[in-house]
Amino acid sequence: MPTSDLWSAIKDLLRPRLSADDFDVWFAPLAARASSGNLTLVAPSRVYADYIRDHFLPLLQDLAASAAGSPTTVALAVESQGTHAGPPTQRGAPINPRYTFAAFVPGPSNQFARAAALSVAENPARAYNPLFVYGGSGLGKTHLLHAIGNEVLARNPRSHVRYVPTENFVNELINSIRLQRMAQFREAYRSIHVLLLDDIHILAGKERTQEEFFHTFNALHEAGHQIVLTSDTAPATIQGLEERLRTRFVWGLVADIQPPDLETKCAIIREKAHAEGFDIPDDVVLFVARRVRENVRELEGYLNRIIVYCSLTSQPPTVDTARSALSPLLPQERHATPADIIRFVAHHYGVKVADLKGRDNRRSVAFPRQVAMYLIREILSLSYPEIGKLFAKHHSTVMYSVETITEERRSNPSLDATLTTFVEHFR
Repeated sequence: MPTSDLWSAIKDLLRPRLSADDFDVWFAPLAARASSGNLTLVAPSRVYADYIRDHFLPLLQDLAASAAGSPTTVALAVESQGTHAGPPTQRGAPINPRYTFAAFVPGPSNQFARAAALSVAENPARAYNPLFVYGGSGLGKTHLLHAIGNEVLARNPRSHVRYVPTENFVNELINSIRLQRMAQFREAYRSIHVLLLDDIHILAGKERTQEEFFHTFNALHEAGHQIVLTSDTAPATIQGLEERLRTRFVWGLVADIQPPDLETKCAIIREKAHAEGFDIPDDVVLFVARRVRENVRELEGYLNRIIVYCSLTSQPPTVDTARSALSPLLPQERHATPADIIRFVAHHYGVKVADLKGRDNRRSVAFPRQVAMYLIREILSLSYPEIGKLFAKHHSTVMYSVETITEERRSNPSLDATLTTFVEHFR
């Protein structure tokens, strides 16, 4: 079996046994070469080689034998001058090529953080150093880290860029202390041109790790190297963080990412579907977007499930198909009907159902009618023509009504609170 095929087969067997972070950090940077029944994995540094040898070598031996169909010896080597384990720019930097600025969908919730990240990528250590990005899980912080890495490498292929989940930083440090290899650990980290450290809040309460990172931070900063950090919360609210680190985290720029609004969620779904070559109707986009409150990663997971479901069942992507595909993941839905919503709105505003469906255009009737149209669209994801038939109105009238209520909801907190209560009543 060719070396590349053998290593690919081993990685296919290895991937399900590890977390995505462990696989990306420890095995993505490795290259392989083989000779007479032996497989040598070439690591980008001694730290990498030692860690893999200490933690994964027996497993790699077993998987290599399974993949090759015969006993295969696995050895570790360190990349030396003239020996390239893949592109030299990727030493210790498993950057995901799919996570670029072009693939990051901007919106009001993330525009500032994206602009700051792009500025850093274009001018490392001269724009904001450090850049600290915080926000809830699944909102795109990791995507921005990889986007910075990809952009820096595209502009300067010789840059030493490294993306590291903080948990891996902690594990490397512990292992280096145990094996008395702190000199190699420090050399590996302090020679980095752009350090992309994910989930820095994990350092909270870890005094020895904070001590080491404090000195690493200082060394990189004084050398004019870029540091980018992400966290699930702002520096001021990370409990168990030393004050001297907290102070340094705000030296450059702190940018937050908020949960996306409905329009941004729809744009994200369309972008992901386009990347997969999947044609998704607008009503299905709306259906999915409304069922994910905050987590962008969840949007992608829902879309992937719909794509697979449509492929396996040979069904087109409709709202009913999407509902079937996602039924195990979604909370039990109340099966409201348009008639239920119309009656509810009529009762709340003290008007008759017949008036809402009639031609009366007085404000006291027209506004509740617009609210009913909006709610039917929001809760049931019916198309504009379908809603128009319920009220004997042209679909353009429905569209105007939905847009009117959407805009008024944004500027009127009282109406927003009322409509939120209405929506929750039917979900």
